[in-house]
Amino acid sequence: MRGYDGLIPCYGDLHNHCDISYGHGALETAFRNAREQLDFCSVTGHALWPDMPEPGPAVGYIVDFHRDGFQRLRQRWAGVQETTEAFHEPGAFVTFLSFEMHSSADGDHTIVYPGARGEILTVDGLADLQRRLRALHAQGVRALAFPHHIGYKRGQRGINWDGFDAAVSPVVEIVSMHGCSEADEGPRPYLHVMGPADHQGTMRYGLAQGKRFGVIGSTDHHSAHPGSYGHGRAGVWAAARTRAAVWDALWARRTYALTGDRIALRFTVNGRPMGAAAPAAERREIEVHVVGGGPIDCVDVIKNNALWRRVSRCDVGRTPVAEEGIRTKLFLEVGWGERGVRADWDVRFGLSRGRVLAVEPRFRGPEVVAPTEVDAAFDDVPPSRCEREGRGVRFQTTTFGNPNNRTPATQGVCLEVEAEPGARVEAEINGRRVVHPLAELLEGARAGRLGKIASPAYRFHRAPGPWEFDWRLGFEDSGEPGDVYYVRVRQLNNQWAWSSPIWVG
Repeated sequence: MRGYDGLIPCYGDLHNHCDISYGHGALETAFRNAREQLDFCSVTGHALWPDMPEPGPAVGYIVDFHRDGFQRLRQRWAGVQETTEAFHEPGAFVTFLSFEMHSSADGDHTIVYPGARGEILTVDGLADLQRRLRALHAQGVRALAFPHHIGYKRGQRGINWDGFDAAVSPVVEIVSMHGCSEADEGPRPYLHVMGPADHQGTMRYGLAQGKRFGVIGSTDHHSAHPGSYGHGRAGVWAAARTRAAVWDALWARRTYALTGDRIALRFTVNGRPMGAAAPAAERREIEVHVVGGGPIDCVDVIKNNALWRRVSRCDVGRTPVAEEGIRTKLFLEVGWGERGVRADWDVRFGLSRGRVLAVEPRFRGPEVVAPTEVDAAFDDVPPSRCEREGRGVRFQTTTFGNPNNRTPATQGVCLEVEAEPGARVEAEINGRRVVHPLAELLEGARAGRLGKIASPAYRFHRAPGPWEFDWRLGFEDSGEPGDVYYVRVRQLNNQWAWSSPIWVG
């Protein structure tokens, strides 16, 4: 697709936490977990809060664990840099160094260095941070700072768009475990103790103010599990899986925000890719190519913050299954059982005839955030692992029964395959052999349990046809200089993607 020639999608998490400040789990564990399902990662230390509230009966314990975390990070900073560099594998797994600054007045920011070396900047607020970053740029160190969980109310750690500076902040985080801040109505509301979202903290409000930025997602996970499935990830279109190429993509705003699935989203206006400023033109050719992690429900084109076009499943024609086989997605999910009860899984999963095109682990970390939320049950849980084996994979993981009827705690692996006629989907789940003809899964999902009622369970999701997850769309439009477009994708499984905007004129 024009605008993406020579580029590959890379998936990462630039904002997440572990015990290097306040959080849970070792830095080495965080990078090992990230390496299982991400292409790039930084593990963030909480470093400073220039306008932190004064201690008092209501917030004293919050102030204390922040101060302790800031001090711990500074004590460990040399080791953090060494470990970040040790896990870097050019071409396979890219690491960056980062730290976080809280700000009640201007919103929290993640500061990321282009490599594994850099200092914790001591500043008195956002303006001072921006000044220090511009000074680093003048020295050849192009560190960046991106605002995150922007949706909180201004003055309560939400973004201050008046102080936003694209010269040091090429991207903005719009989805994480805090919620989604595309708009003040939409998926994933803010439910954290920090409060609800506010219109002036949204992506759309920033665009309406004329700000230019790309978008990413991150997990903001606090338990050494970057990329924890379903909380937020960043997609970038890079020339290679290297630091320089990922860094260039961030600064070019060739980025998009994801919730979980590895959705590959391409979007152009007059041949210019997401994040670009296209030359002024009355006529616009808009192209979208989406390869989802599962069946796509709809693709929206947003123009000037309003829904301009929606293509849904009823608009996309079904293609008959070819006699020589089919390209599809096979997703095996494990977990369930009694709430909070541990289950260890050893699973072999694959195809009898055909080939595996891609493997996508969908692993989650424990849902604990503040130091006061430590759960000893997680202390001896081994990291989830997934390895290729012939026409499939072997994965080992641990689940704890879903904590309520709304929050999943399952684990799984998705295979993209080209299946031959008569193929079977085969699995060995904790020693139990399970086989389903692919034709059966094309009809619908199949589930089972390891024992009686309330025992751990598994689910082979429905295998979609390629016309369900691979959409190519084209539109024509006309307009005025200054028009702004972006694309939003929703899958049937409630996983989402949002492109960076394209500005015309």
